[in-house]
Amino acid sequence: MSQTSGNQGRGSGAIRHFTDLIVWQKAHAVSTRIFTLSKSFPPEEKFSLTDQIRRSARSIGANIAEAWAKRRYEAAFIAKLTDSDGESNETEHWLIEAESCEYLSPESVSEIRGLLSEVGKMLGAMMLNPQPFLLQK
Repeated sequence: MSQTSGNQGRGSGAIRHFTDLIVWQKAHAVSTRIFTLSKSFPPEEKFSLTDQIRRSARSIGANIAEAWAKRRYEAAFIAKLTDSDGESNETEHWLIEAESCEYLSPESVSEIRGLLSEVGKMLGAMMLNPQPFLLQK
């Protein structure tokens, strides 16, 4: 198993599990924060906005976990990271919608959008340079 570049890994040691990836940790923080904030959404949003934003937020980390499992094949690894990036963008869309409906404060949205930006930059770096994350053949 290879070591990772400093931006996504924990320290300088080998990454042994997807939960060791800083990008996954930040994605998990996004989903946890969104879950907490969305508890205050009105009941009529339960089967629409609440479910949508929670699903997309949780999918960011889930796709990173799947990418980790597929790192034997560069194309499959990158494809799952691309899916994660797409879910991040979808989550940002739902955040904007929630703010427009005045369910979330601009400050909360700004905080989460900042985390999503960090995740996006990390995913982009991983997609441009996947080699440090791939299993050695």
